[in-house]
Amino acid sequence: MLTAPKLRRRNRALRSEMLSNLRKMSSEARAIVGKVQTVIEHKLTSTFKPTFLQVINESYMHSVPKGSETHFKVVVVSDSFVNKGLLDRHRMVNTTLADELTNGVHALSIVAKTPEQWQQTPAVSPSPACMGGFGH
Repeated sequence: MLTAPKLRRRNRALRSEMLSNLRKMSSEARAIVGKVQTVIEHKLTSTFKPTFLQVINESYMHSVPKGSETHFKVVVVSDSFVNKGLLDRHRMVNTTLADELTNGVHALSIVAKTPEQWQQTPAVSPSPACMGGFGH
């Protein structure tokens, strides 16, 4: 089992590697991480000071134009969630992203855990396939 310090070191190493890889990408490849995703990452980081954050654009799994930023999954691990129930955690994230949710983000899947919970289960289930909208 990973201790909190080891988990933080691992997350820092992963984040550092990801930033290094991003710097190496061409500007065309960087465009894949769009403006909305960047804003979501910034807002969640500044609000929750997460020990782990992952923002996944899942728009490609839905019937939307290529390059859309309408469907996201966020994984936020933060001490801000200690002693908060699941519903309160989701409300906190939804409040933080209220502008995005009223201006183009159609769907937001939220995984909000404390560092202790993340240490016990550091994995997230994949999202289900799109069922095609109304009537399913």
